[in-house]
Amino acid sequence: MKKVLLVYPEFPVSFWGFQYAIEFIGKKSNVPPLGLLTIAGMLPKDNYEIKLIDMNVTSLKDEHITWADLVLTSSMIAQEQSLRLIIAQCNLLGVPIVVGGPHATSYHVDIEGVDHFILGEGEEIFPQFLVDFENGRAGKIYRAPRLPDMSKTVPPRFDLLDLGAYRSMALQFSRGCPFDCEFCEITNLFGKVPRTKTNEQMLAELEIFYDIGWRGPVFLADDNLIGNRRNALHLLNAIAEWQKEKNYPFSFYTEASMTLAELEPLMDSMVEARLTTVFLGIESPNPDTLKKMKKNQNTKKNVDNYMHHAVKTIQSKGIMVSGGFIVGLDGDGPEIFDTQIKFIKDTGIAIAIVGLLTVVRGTNLYDRLEREGRLIRESICDSTDININFVPELDKQQLISGYRHVLNELYDPTLSNYFKRCLSQFRNMKSVKHNKVRIGKTEMIAIMISFKRQILSKQGYPYLKFILRTIFQYPRMLTNAFEMAIVGYHLQKHAEKILSSYKNLPDA
Repeated sequence: MKKVLLVYPEFPVSFWGFQYAIEFIGKKSNVPPLGLLTIAGMLPKDNYEIKLIDMNVTSLKDEHITWADLVLTSSMIAQEQSLRLIIAQCNLLGVPIVVGGPHATSYHVDIEGVDHFILGEGEEIFPQFLVDFENGRAGKIYRAPRLPDMSKTVPPRFDLLDLGAYRSMALQFSRGCPFDCEFCEITNLFGKVPRTKTNEQMLAELEIFYDIGWRGPVFLADDNLIGNRRNALHLLNAIAEWQKEKNYPFSFYTEASMTLAELEPLMDSMVEARLTTVFLGIESPNPDTLKKMKKNQNTKKNVDNYMHHAVKTIQSKGIMVSGGFIVGLDGDGPEIFDTQIKFIKDTGIAIAIVGLLTVVRGTNLYDRLEREGRLIRESICDSTDININFVPELDKQQLISGYRHVLNELYDPTLSNYFKRCLSQFRNMKSVKHNKVRIGKTEMIAIMISFKRQILSKQGYPYLKFILRTIFQYPRMLTNAFEMAIVGYHLQKHAEKILSSYKNLPDA
């Protein structure tokens, strides 16, 4: 039997990783490496012995690599530095390495030391690589010939995971997005016509989670769950029925477009399926900027405050909204920083992920700025990196100073503004009985750690005030309040890390 080592590179600390929060519950990583697990499912069990090293959970040692006949890895751009170390380690030990994933698909010409590249989605091209590898004729580059039919995708090998190391599990229903935002690479990677798995596939994967003992959050890892509205509605209805039969063992969270607010049946089905949180790419409150960046789905003709209304509509269904925001977009002037802050406060979006624009290869924005001579260097997708990789319309120092101002307001050391947004969101949300966060031993320990660590810090008084107001005004949300307090701890710590990168620059 051939021995294959799957290695998932380490992510740097980020808003998305929730690294400081998951410490409270004794976890090591937010979500498992779904892409690698899917590739593992394509390796014939009779021919291959497989081991998984997720470097966000455990370190990669020389003996792991020398055990293997082949190392397989997949990564995103943010994992670049870790990937390069893995490649160097494999090269030193003389073990061939295969690299795939979104990073390799866009940047493979810049990645040295790799024996084989798998570019694009692996369902159709990976089996061809395996045949060539087994017969000693594997080439350098294998590129997916087309966008594969997801109804033929095999179940991921979740049995390879240490379940106790992860805060949540992950499934993927669809790939592709009908929208074509200029700064996003999704349509270039996965197409504009969303492809989906069948309900039977998704329910079978949920059964796997259930049978191996998982109980808790599940990330529906779609870039836009509602890209195919009809299929998404059918899936959510099927999940809702399955959840009810099993007494709601899982909660779900996902990403969707702002148009969700116009689709009441979809929102209702989300609630019935126990989908508790949706991430929206809001980017900018400025409609003109959104149109310039081809994010027209966030604007409506003759509708004032469309996005504000959309967020409130989704919240009113009992679904928590988190949001992504970008500063540095073409079209935004110096007023954008205070406008961003006001929008986030007014809508009660507690988890607001605000970042400086990064121009990524494979996007239409990259192509435009390259034509305009405004690209400075390639992106490394590190939120603490102060070296902006393009020439912005705003003065660079003004942009960085304004970004600092936004982070200081949203995630000040006391978290006072954050807790106010949490309360605002609680007020906006309808009560949903089966959405309540369940308290077990792990959660009780996390609450005690949170209380001890946060009450004895600068967050102490706002934290206590937040918990007491929740008890008296929104008692149904008390367990959510403790969870949000822990998330806030992470967001503040990471914002502080970003701000420390700019400590030698003038205040906003």
